[in-house]
Amino acid sequence: MTAEFSPAVLDGLPLPDCFETEEALEAYLSTPTSDLVRDMARTEGDLLILGVGGKMGPTLARLARNAMAPERRVIAVARFSEPGVREQLEAHGIETIACDLQDRAALAQLPQCANVVFMAGRKFGAGGNMPLTWAMNAYVPALVAETFARSRIVAFSTACVYPFVPVTGQGAAEDSPLAPPGEYANSCVGRERLFEHFSQLHGTPGRLFRLSYAIDLRYGVLADVATKVWRGEPVDVTMGHVNVIWQGDANTQALRCLAAATVPTSPINVSGPETTSVRWLAEEFARLLERPATITGAEAPTAWLMNTGEAERLFGYPRVPLSQLMLWVTDWTRREQRLYGKPTKFESRDGRY
Repeated sequence: MTAEFSPAVLDGLPLPDCFETEEALEAYLSTPTSDLVRDMARTEGDLLILGVGGKMGPTLARLARNAMAPERRVIAVARFSEPGVREQLEAHGIETIACDLQDRAALAQLPQCANVVFMAGRKFGAGGNMPLTWAMNAYVPALVAETFARSRIVAFSTACVYPFVPVTGQGAAEDSPLAPPGEYANSCVGRERLFEHFSQLHGTPGRLFRLSYAIDLRYGVLADVATKVWRGEPVDVTMGHVNVIWQGDANTQALRCLAAATVPTSPINVSGPETTSVRWLAEEFARLLERPATITGAEAPTAWLMNTGEAERLFGYPRVPLSQLMLWVTDWTRREQRLYGKPTKFESRDGRY
């Protein structure tokens, strides 16, 4: 990193009271911490982001661009089927390449970068075409792992690879057995196993980024619950407990995992450390929004919960606490700002999405 590179960072700034616009929200999500700037400087070379077109990808790309010296390239890859995403990324100094990651020949033409973040995958609608789900969640990772065997690879994964654990415990740890419910979740185990295999075969450094419920104001468990309360819809508490984390904190930890890569690749749990009651969320949003909450179901004794002790050891406590997230979501919901229309379906206990 050149001495002249001194980006704006979040350190020392107070958390904002709210976000008036999506532009303000995305600018905040894209501002790095000094820890991220330092760790990105330790990972020499360019950055390739595969599957950038999802909910988290665009701000992760902008965050990386803002945290890296200008001479280093940030290259974002996706099919870019959603209008405007490609143009917005390019406006922020990010190179873009349209590519179908299932196309082996097209994948081979991508730049060989020292750092790769793999974000591609299929969840929602997975049950409607399980062969495609397995292709995206297991076949594509094999192609990527072979193609970029000489890179550091941080591969996004999910808490769904774990079985349900008791809500009174500490959550599943990285060495817990992988025996999840449902075929979608098992395809995610397949994704991890393929990255592990090729990492062992080629000595590829990496991390398997097991993320549980990132929170943006436009989607996520908090937005789902707050919206139901605001609209007078029932909140099902059968899946009664969750872990959540601010998307900015999750993306920061994903990028910092490049500097914390291991050989062979290894999993890391990423979410907020609290086990949060869905019933409590509904009741608290009812208080904040001044609307009644309608609760259905009864809490199961188990849920998809993770122990995030290793991530806290490496990266510290998430910067944005749950209490602040709820205030932001309350303001966004009350003003009826734009939502992605992509519910998390956190209520599902059969693994069907």
